[in-house]
Amino acid sequence: MEIDCGTDVLIEGEENITVFDSSPWAERGFCRSCGTNLFYRLKETGEHQILVGLFDETEDLVFDGQVFIDEKPSFYRFANETREMTGAELFAKFGSSE
Repeated sequence: MEIDCGTDVLIEGEENITVFDSSPWAERGFCRSCGTNLFYRLKETGEHQILVGLFDETEDLVFDGQVFIDEKPSFYRFANETREMTGAELFAKFGSSE
């Protein structure tokens, strides 16, 4: 799960991050020491999606959307209603045919 943090993101310790070009529309950041996935960044806009587990304050967050809903296992279901987007819808939104 990640948080849409927009484009104005300051990352302390950036020298400890390795960025991998993961798709035509996004790149992913990992801890250089342990390999932990930290974020993905949209290439076109520079928007950061940062993993929720990296934040200390999470009680005010609202889980309101899911992507790749067409690829989830049938037994996997969240209790609350969310916006749902298939992989094809997500790729169409970012102009990719992944």
